[in-house]
Amino acid sequence: MGGPPDRVVVGRIVKSHGTRGEVVIESLTDAPERFRAGARLQAMTPDGSSSRRMTVRSVRNDRGRLLVRFAETPDRTAADTMRGLLLTIAGDAAAPLPDGEYYAWQLEGLAVFDENGEGLGTLARVEHGAASDLWIVDADGREVLVPAVPEFVREVDLESRRIVIHVIPGLFG
Repeated sequence: MGGPPDRVVVGRIVKSHGTRGEVVIESLTDAPERFRAGARLQAMTPDGSSSRRMTVRSVRNDRGRLLVRFAETPDRTAADTMRGLLLTIAGDAAAPLPDGEYYAWQLEGLAVFDENGEGLGTLARVEHGAASDLWIVDADGREVLVPAVPEFVREVDLESRRIVIHVIPGLFG
C-alpha cells in the first residue's frame, strides 16, 4: 500500500470578504484547528502549477462561513488574487481516521471483489457527495458507480489492498 500523498487539501478559498484581506474558506477537513491563528498552510492552484506558504493571522465564523485572514493578504486586492486556491497540508500531517473511515488516497487503486470472490475491477476514484461518497470502479474500462454505504460495502482491507462489495442485479452489467 502506498503512503499518503505529498499534500492533502484541507480547504478552498471561495472569495475575498471585506476590505481587510479576509477570505471565505470552504473547509474540507474534519479538523477545524487546521485554520487556527498561526497555522501554516500551502496555497496552491488547482492544477498544482504554483504554490505559496500562508500563515493564518485570524479566523472567525460568520453565519456558518469560515473567514480567514492570512499574514500575506493585507488588503482586499491581495485577497482577490487568492480566489480558487486550494489550501493544503503535508500528507503525513493528515489526522488518523476512526475505524471504518478512509481517505480517498487509501482506497484508490484497490481491487474490488464481490462477496463470492469474483474480481470486479479497481477503485479508480472517490467522488464526495452530500449524502455519501461514490466509489468509481473501473470495470474493464467501464465506470461503475458504487455508493459507499454499509448496504454495499462489506469489507475494506488496506493491507491486502482489496474491497468486497455487495452486488445487486444490474450494478455491474
